[in-house]
Amino acid sequence: MSELSALGLSDWLVKQCRQLGISRATPVQENCMPAILQGRDCMGCAKTGSGKTAAFVLPVLQKLSEDPYGIFCLVLTPTRELAYQIAEQFRVLGKPLGLRDCIIVGGMGNSIALNKPFFWESKSETRTVEELDQRYILTPEKVKDAYLVHLIQTFTDEHDDWSIIIFTNTCKNCQILTMMLRAFNFPTISLHSMMKQKQRFANLAKFKSSVYKILIATDVAARGLDIPTVQVVINHNTPGLPKIYIHRVGRTARAGRNGVSITLVTQYDIHLVHSIEEHTQTKLKEYPVEEEEVLQILTQVNVTRRECEIKLESTDFDEKKEINKRKQLILEGKDPDLEAKRKAELEKIRSQKKKFKEKIQENIQKQKNQTDRKIQSN
Repeated sequence: MSELSALGLSDWLVKQCRQLGISRATPVQENCMPAILQGRDCMGCAKTGSGKTAAFVLPVLQKLSEDPYGIFCLVLTPTRELAYQIAEQFRVLGKPLGLRDCIIVGGMGNSIALNKPFFWESKSETRTVEELDQRYILTPEKVKDAYLVHLIQTFTDEHDDWSIIIFTNTCKNCQILTMMLRAFNFPTISLHSMMKQKQRFANLAKFKSSVYKILIATDVAARGLDIPTVQVVINHNTPGLPKIYIHRVGRTARAGRNGVSITLVTQYDIHLVHSIEEHTQTKLKEYPVEEEEVLQILTQVNVTRRECEIKLESTDFDEKKEINKRKQLILEGKDPDLEAKRKAELEKIRSQKKKFKEKIQENIQKQKNQTDRKIQSN
């Protein structure tokens, strides 16, 4: 890795980086920053936690210092939380400039055209970092929550200073798991898209500051968030796409630190694990668990979850979800009623096709039975 000053950064930026404990450039910074400083369009592809944000923040700040005029830079991010995190890096690194920033979040899509961009990609064969210990637990679907509670209890007993992120597939499941773990007195907080934005930022801040040690989240927290204290990532569901898995487990073992990821794999998820292993070029290892200890708490966990489900149903959670869906469709420029009608028509067509296929199969079976009877009578 090169010295930051050798890449063309100004002395004030190098000094600011050193104050933050950054003395040498990572590979993505070493390869991309000179191209950006030359004014070239640039696309950089590297592992999570490899310093991609600083790779564009530092050159932008340097160019801004040379001509500090007007609205200078627009940064587009996939999630609101990431937008705030990047803004924070701009503010910290750009403090000597008296940098001013404005964060705008919403649901509208954006696109940008690149003109002959410079492209650099890490040549590593694996898509996840070497410091990450990637594990799995094979569990029946009905026992999955008991394994989760057992894991949390084990980690909190052995490492009371560890922070844990648990990823799950839906907002409703995220809320139920949060309620369930709180019922077992675990310091748990949630993050999902059905929460108000103010609450999302507040919860994330509480987790970052270790007020709460456990964060249960949907994939809104999977992209780019840098929380140094996270030692464990647990996938409550096996991600359907390898890239989602990579984003999730990338929340730990960042910037050279160690971490462990554990994926709860049911009997329906074996093919998904094989796809993940093929894409990451990494073989997941089984995580050892005392099954008898899990079975001892199974009934208690299942009863507690059901109680949480009943409690959540009384809050009209599903109704609020439908309202949020309508809002999102409106933001996308679509008519919610027309979309609902279109969805109903598609479902009707699928139902008709299914009935048609069943009728064909029924006729084929009748003909087969008639043929068999004729053969038997002869």
